[in-house]
Amino acid sequence: MTIRRTKPFEKQYAKLSPKVRKQFQNRLRLFVVNQNDPRLRVHALRAKYAGYWSFDVTGDVRALFSWDGEEIVFFAFIGTNSQLYG
Repeated sequence: MTIRRTKPFEKQYAKLSPKVRKQFQNRLRLFVVNQNDPRLRVHALRAKYAGYWSFDVTGDVRALFSWDGEEIVFFAFIGTNSQLYG
């Protein structure tokens, strides 16, 4: 599995607090080892994000990604469900 981050993702990442960036790194390590770990709450998205996935970084922050074969492409951070679908 390879991990790729888009430029928009990197820009959002740079604006996150150090605490949230550290939490993302911890969750990413967990994701690489076991995508099914219940702490991640990995799930497929709906509506305009159909075909994409997310996992929980914190209670309010999710990392959005897609699968491209063996490559995972992170493209955005998003907050609450209302921010995602609202």
